[in-house]
Amino acid sequence: MLFKSVAVVAAITGAVVAQRPSNTSICDYYTTALLKNLTAENEMTLLTLVVNTAVIGNYTKPNVGVKVAGILAPGMYNGTKVNLLPYFNGGLASTNAGGSVGQSVNFLDGGGAAPLMLNKPANDTTSNQYMLLTHLYEYFGALLGCTMMGNPAFPNYDGDSSMYRVHKFMDLSAAEIGYFIEQVAMSAASFGVATSDLMVVGTALNSLFGYRCSPETIVIPSQSAQLQAICIDDTCPISPNATCSSYAAAIKPANATTSSKPSSTTTGSSTSGSSSATATKSGSSASSTSSSTAASANAAAFGMSFAAIVGGLAALLL
Repeated sequence: MLFKSVAVVAAITGAVVAQRPSNTSICDYYTTALLKNLTAENEMTLLTLVVNTAVIGNYTKPNVGVKVAGILAPGMYNGTKVNLLPYFNGGLASTNAGGSVGQSVNFLDGGGAAPLMLNKPANDTTSNQYMLLTHLYEYFGALLGCTMMGNPAFPNYDGDSSMYRVHKFMDLSAAEIGYFIEQVAMSAASFGVATSDLMVVGTALNSLFGYRCSPETIVIPSQSAQLQAICIDDTCPISPNATCSSYAAAIKPANATTSSKPSSTTTGSSTSGSSSATATKSGSSASSTSSSTAASANAAAFGMSFAAIVGGLAALLL
């Protein structure tokens, strides 16, 4: 699949200054603002640019000056070290392949960062990387209201309808989810997305996926209501409409080089370590009282942190 050169948007990146009309979706508005014509091809180009930048960091020149580290880069979130790479390179047995425990799957087997820097999902159409990246384009396209989806140039999302089911063996923490959402927001900001729209996107992602035990809900209009919580360890704020009995006990993913089975856990955790395939996910035990307190604190911290990100971006973009 061929994508337009980022030179198409280079001259007008950062030029989005008008208020987005309330009856125009975020996807449609920024497609026309940055790429002029509202077509399926242009919507796919926009989502490719935003998703690829969120994954690997800035690669387009010029942009509006917002630095994006990328989801695959180790970082810090609210003082907690975060390293999401082992979930992508097979370093952790964290992929739901249909069994009772997670499996190690390399999602960077289609060329890694190199094809993403060429505005492609992968160097082929059969790799795990191609499947993951195209699903991300389609999922975020639906989430952001791309109205031209549904043809070969930008197919509808047809993947799993439950993000909990996809991520259930990852045991993701509040810091990990927060870092992921932060990188998505920074990527969008690097293409001139308004701070008000960044807040809409960040709030939507956090409310859909960032609350432990959240009830079934519909994300993709064509799909049925399903469990969607991705943040499931005890550092995650609990949903005000919690249905914890609908969720299995969180399972800490094992090091992919270790033969021992992953253990069930109800404690908070965070990732740290190198980007090699031997990276592990570790945590410490805590009482239910302290876990509840930590989850409440994390809920407040996320809100403040995201507001701080948006406020800082406002200063850069104005």
